[in-house]
Amino acid sequence: QVKLVESGGESVQAGGSLRLTCAASGSTFGSSAMAWFRQPPGKEREYVAAITPYGGGRTGYSDAVKGRFTISRDSAKSTVYLQMEDLKPEDTGVYYCAADWTGWGPKESTGYGDWGQGTQVIVSP
Repeated sequence: QVKLVESGGESVQAGGSLRLTCAASGSTFGSSAMAWFRQPPGKEREYVAAITPYGGGRTGYSDAVKGRFTISRDSAKSTVYLQMEDLKPEDTGVYYCAADWTGWGPKESTGYGDWGQGTQVIVSP
C-alpha cells in the first residue's frame, strides 16, 4: 500500500504554468505505476497521465493534455510530478495522484488501488 499526498494546486491565469507534486510513502512505490487524474467541477474523474516504474518510466497522456503536461517520477524521493504548461480554463479541477501496484498504469481509474486527497487547480480566462 502507498500513502499519497498531493500539493501544488492553486489559482492561475490561462497560459500559466503549475507543477503538482505527489509525495508517496510505502514499500511498493518503486514497483507501482503512478498516475494523475482530475475531476472538473460537476464532471466525472478523468485520466490525465501515467508513468510506469520500468523501462525508464514509460509515459502516457490523455489527448486533452498531450504536449502541454509532463509526468515524471523521482524514485529516490518517492515523488511524482505533473508539470503543466499553457494552462486552459478547461484544466480546472481537483487533481488526484494514484498508484497501481501492478505497474501497468492503465487509463481506467479502477486500475488504481491507492489515491491521494487531491489538490485544487483553478485556471481563470
